[in-house]
Amino acid sequence: MHRYRINIARLIVVGLFISFSTQAQKIELGASLGGMLCKGDVTPAMNPRFISPAVGGFFRYNATRSFSMRAGGSIGSFRGEDRYSSDPLQLARNYSYKTNIQELYIDFEYNFLNYKPLPKAKNWTPYIFGGIGLCRFNNDVIRAGGVVTYPLGIGVKYEIKRPWSIGAEFGTRFSRTDYLDGLGDLTFGRAVTKTSQGNPALSDSYTYVALTVSYTFYKIVCP
Repeated sequence: MHRYRINIARLIVVGLFISFSTQAQKIELGASLGGMLCKGDVTPAMNPRFISPAVGGFFRYNATRSFSMRAGGSIGSFRGEDRYSSDPLQLARNYSYKTNIQELYIDFEYNFLNYKPLPKAKNWTPYIFGGIGLCRFNNDVIRAGGVVTYPLGIGVKYEIKRPWSIGAEFGTRFSRTDYLDGLGDLTFGRAVTKTSQGNPALSDSYTYVALTVSYTFYKIVCP
């Protein structure tokens, strides 16, 4: 009876290990390095002059060959200066800012090409993604947390040598605040004038352009 129980326990362990090994190729861990830009009252168009460094990390679950779910976060900053604008209003305002930001997000990805789980497959694919996130930020004017964002973007990834992949990504986070650049309908801590106010009809957004590297757990070694 004792030997029977031991054999049953061994079968359960082996079964769990096989199940986990089967799912392992769906698990991916990665990191990103790039830069952030803000689109707001000071920088109504993205200007590469103001790109600032950012880093991030993510966990990806490849549910199928076409669909993935990703959770991650990043930290970075963005900045802007009125003096580089050709708009007379901005030149008169002569405002500048730097904002530090941290974000968490969950998004869903669609791969246009199938990733094949074969040892010698040349896996690469463009993809699109969209989701929801939260961020907190601070600048000279305001400090805020729990701001909802909506990430949306495109990317491409290439498995250079199994299990390692590299990629490039361009994604914009549409926010529900007008104060990423410190200018909104009211400018805290400053005298409110026409030049110190932002456009209340438009919310700010920011873009994260990044290179990525990731590791896919294709094989689990049984101890």
